[in-house]
Amino acid sequence: MRHASVLCLCLLVPAAAAAQTSTSAPLTLDEAIAHGLANSQRLAELQSRAEAADFAIAGRRAAERPLVALQGGYTRTNHVDEFAIALPGRAPQVVYPDIPDNYRARLDLQWPIYTGGRADALERAARAERSAIASDVDAARADLRLEITRAYWAAVTAGETEAVLRRSLEAVDAHVSDVRARLAAGVVPPNDVASAEAQASHQRLLALEAANQRAIAEADLARLTGRDTVTVAPAAAADRPAAPALPATAALVTEALRARAERHGLEQRAASADARAAAAAAAGRPQIGIGGGYDYARPNPRIFPRARDWKTAWDASFNVSWTLWDGGRRAAEHGEASAAAAALRTRVTEFDRQVTFEVRARALELESSRQAVVAADDGVRAAVEAERVVGERYRAGVLTSTEVLDALIARLQAELDRTRAIAGVRLAEARLERAVGRK
Repeated sequence: MRHASVLCLCLLVPAAAAAQTSTSAPLTLDEAIAHGLANSQRLAELQSRAEAADFAIAGRRAAERPLVALQGGYTRTNHVDEFAIALPGRAPQVVYPDIPDNYRARLDLQWPIYTGGRADALERAARAERSAIASDVDAARADLRLEITRAYWAAVTAGETEAVLRRSLEAVDAHVSDVRARLAAGVVPPNDVASAEAQASHQRLLALEAANQRAIAEADLARLTGRDTVTVAPAAAADRPAAPALPATAALVTEALRARAERHGLEQRAASADARAAAAAAAGRPQIGIGGGYDYARPNPRIFPRARDWKTAWDASFNVSWTLWDGGRRAAEHGEASAAAAALRTRVTEFDRQVTFEVRARALELESSRQAVVAADDGVRAAVEAERVVGERYRAGVLTSTEVLDALIARLQAELDRTRAIAGVRLAEARLERAVGRK
């Protein structure tokens, strides 16, 4: 038993370590999106609604099929005086006996063979609503991708900010130690030490705030991906994004109007409202159905005279009903559905205007973000050169260590600005993809 326990422990420890490693491994953007789509409760809700819509379609289709039911019952009645007919030379014939216990079983068939198009219209409405829900699912997926992308790059930027401030804090601490050594040597006055310590305290406060923002950003990303904890690669934004030429804005708008799932959903819901209006109008046409049944009862009311025996009977019917006047119910239902369809088409027109503006705004945002990366590259080159020059002059004894520290922090800040600019380009690209409706 002891050897078995040791063996199980040896097998479980590597598995647990592997699971912990996989959990703590940095996520890429594609992995974060895949986890988010797999664990989204909002998508699960919409997919459940889509499943309910499938059952609604099946129910509308089944309404045109025959309905077969097995019925049964027992009725207890009060006692009555038996009614009998006396004929000459014969025993009295009981015509209506006293039978307080009544049993009945029936196999019933009802089949609507013509509904004036109402059943077909309701099925079309259910199918259109199902297509609208499918468009809602696509739109929710696109929204979730954009939201995860935003949270991911926010976490990347927060992590880079924390790293920059940590390096600057290390440089400031080194500067404080240097200033204290200079004070001990009698080179600098005491106020230089106080200024350096104040700057170190300020950098430490900024580092704490950056660590908090990074933790909040990662918690937001964990919420969207459905994981307990997440980390992102510290150099996730180091690669400069490619800058392909943007298509013309008019072409992007045309693509968006054709591809946006929200527009498809509005169109399908308008079609569903039209189908419901057609179903309401069909209620004014004749409704034709056939029916039938097989009865097995004791006593059987169709058998005369009544007897305390189980008897069978059957019936078949052809039924026509035509509602000539319903007090305005049909007209009200038709008007409501038609007005809803008109409102949805108006929303489609407004959505087209909104999409046109959104695509133009996102294209301008992407173009300006790309220009910001170019400016950030220039800033990094200038900061690196300035740091080099300041370092040479410091070694020559011309400048103080404070100026060297300022140059170092300026270079770190320039690198952070470039990281933020690259993340801004990634986010602007994702927003443009969402505005255009690309998957």
